Amino acid sequence: MHELASTRRLLIVEPCEESLSLIPGLRIAGWQVDSCSLQAAASYPCDVGLIRLMPHHLEHPQVIKDLIGRSHTEWIAVLTADDLRRELIGDFVCEWFFDFHTLPFDVARVQVTLGRAYGMARLRAQGARYGNGPDHEMLGESRPIRELRRLLTKLAPTESPVLIRGETGTGKALVARTLHLQSQRRLQPFVSINCSTVGEYQLQAELFGYETESVNGRQRRPGRIEAANRGTLFLDEIGDLPLDVQANLLRFLQERHIDTGTERIAVDVRILAATRVDLEAAIRTRQFREDLYYRLNVLQVGTAPLRERHGDLALLANHFAHFYSQETGRRPRNFSQDALIAMGKHDWPGNVRELENRVRRGLVLAEGRQIEAFDLGLLGDEEISSSMGTLDDYKSRAERQALCDVLTRHSDNLSVAAKVLGISRPTFYRLLHKHQIR
Repeated sequence: MHELASTRRLLIVEPCEESLSLIPGLRIAGWQVDSCSLQAAASYPCDVGLIRLMPHHLEHPQVIKDLIGRSHTEWIAVLTADDLRRELIGDFVCEWFFDFHTLPFDVARVQVTLGRAYGMARLRAQGARYGNGPDHEMLGESRPIRELRRLLTKLAPTESPVLIRGETGTGKALVARTLHLQSQRRLQPFVSINCSTVGEYQLQAELFGYETESVNGRQRRPGRIEAANRGTLFLDEIGDLPLDVQANLLRFLQERHIDTGTERIAVDVRILAATRVDLEAAIRTRQFREDLYYRLNVLQVGTAPLRERHGDLALLANHFAHFYSQETGRRPRNFSQDALIAMGKHDWPGNVRELENRVRRGLVLAEGRQIEAFDLGLLGDEEISSSMGTLDDYKSRAERQALCDVLTRHSDNLSVAAKVLGISRPTFYRLLHKHQIR
């Protein structure tokens, strides 16, 4: 995808006389305007595009769909009032275009639409810097994410075990894979196992291997630890590891070999572990071995919940909307203002994974040009009733929102953030503590 520059770039495809007359006004507003044919548009780097949509385009709609899908541009359709009366053209425009305008142009209204489309293009460009996969929980520019990325670059080259802590859905598995990919073992295997989804007996066999009977006699099948030899072993949800398996894992970490009964197999592996569980509390209740805890907790990484990642919500939502639009075969949709407000009020107990799933749902259910709050499942009767409360409840929510907004803009300078709100720095810290904002 092209890199967005400070100059906003507008492309006019197959311009008519009316669309060319718009160019001087746009240049005044700071737009760099170019025009080209439909065939050349896909390879032309631009932020926003205008297409003079003609009736013959409906005869070959796949050409337009391919252009919109490949160009990473926010496209606006230009039509006449008569065009809109044609059969199927309305559905086609609503399905595939960011917006549309009729001729002759209302220049003021067009510039508002161009500004909104440019904002969406910037969000999409930010998302593209981190890849096109669905599991980019570290996508974002909030302070916790920037600090996490810096920390990983320091920890990755070491050989020490790392304990990754965080709530469900905050990207602990992605942190582990990032540590592996940035380490000297990146060309060797990365093997993972979720300790919470496998039974105790099966988990023992999966980790340390087991023997099977066959026509050729007894054969031994190696476990995940041996499979990760010279690479990285990731133990997800280590807090759910049964005590008997904890003892065997501790023995391996001390001796660095697997004892099969007939031979000792040396294994060179780096251990990464993740947990949503309070391990210190689990130690006090004798559900987790203290000696294993100190073996695993040499270095530690924490993943921030989505509610503390101020400013990342819209970026992540638009990233997922663009990625999963390929599943539905529909154009990437943006979010209505009501949907953005509803997402901002939601507490996101499932964090990024919950956001990802809600966006996928919204893409399937959305019928209009935008994804609405209802499509995301954020306006049910239960949530509406729970949003009500006393006057103090409303004041508290407004206070917390003000803190989140100012942190989004001035998270690197808390003194400035406090001055913007008109309060002292000690009061600012007290409010952060009150609302549990890190």
